[in-house]
Amino acid sequence: MPSNITTGNAYSDGANRRGWFVGSFITPSDSPRSTAALEVKWGVHQAGDRRSEWTEPADTTTLSILVSGRFCLQFPEGDILLAAQGDYVLWLPGVAHCWWAEKDSVVVTVRW
Repeated sequence: MPSNITTGNAYSDGANRRGWFVGSFITPSDSPRSTAALEVKWGVHQAGDRRSEWTEPADTTTLSILVSGRFCLQFPEGDILLAAQGDYVLWLPGVAHCWWAEKDSVVVTVRW
């Protein structure tokens, strides 16, 4: 494989970082997956998993896309249910959230 192409598995590459596999936290810092421009997470959640505490509002824009399952995100203004493959929610910097998995779910999250 040419050195300017990287392959891998999002699930295993993010296993030690709660699913995050692209971002500034990747070592070594010269890895193509190490970038301050964005962060990418492959989130695998079992039915009933939840983050019931509100997150600290991030200074990033966040996009979460449902790959499979049923996944609910709660925002101060109300709940958003991701129920069909490809459903997404995008929120701007400064918005707190929490979440729960209604069914076993896979969610890709990108922050920039």
